[in-house]
Amino acid sequence: MSKSDVLDLCVTPRVRAACLCLHVQRAARALARRFDTAFRPLGLTNGQFSLMMALHRIGAPRIGEVSEILAMDRTTLTAALKPLERRGLVRVEVDETDRRSRRLTLTAAGTDLLSQAYPIWESEHAKVEALITGSDPDTLRADLRRLS
Repeated sequence: MSKSDVLDLCVTPRVRAACLCLHVQRAARALARRFDTAFRPLGLTNGQFSLMMALHRIGAPRIGEVSEILAMDRTTLTAALKPLERRGLVRVEVDETDRRSRRLTLTAAGTDLLSQAYPIWESEHAKVEALITGSDPDTLRADLRRLS
């Protein structure tokens, strides 16, 4: 490698300061920790709350629909479902119209737990929105949706 091929060290702080990917990842991790802490008394993680909320609807969605909503691959979603299924919060059933497909439903226990988790989410979410002082939270959400 020639001396001209070596990346100048002065670019490191510039990339660290400007990199949107880094800043979004750091914010996502901080938010995840914050909500994990809030949901801990219920034995839930933020990911489990989001997954259960994706199932809180009329009709039992297919795994593919839920994986799309959550931007997760099917394998990761299947692994995330296992502890919820073991706790009796979610039911995974064969789709009657396509035996290769699986449909997901919240159980009564899952709905009850989600009812307990929602006020926690609402309170924590209000605190997070209050921290966003440099822009409008709705604009931020719209910008993040465009990125995804």
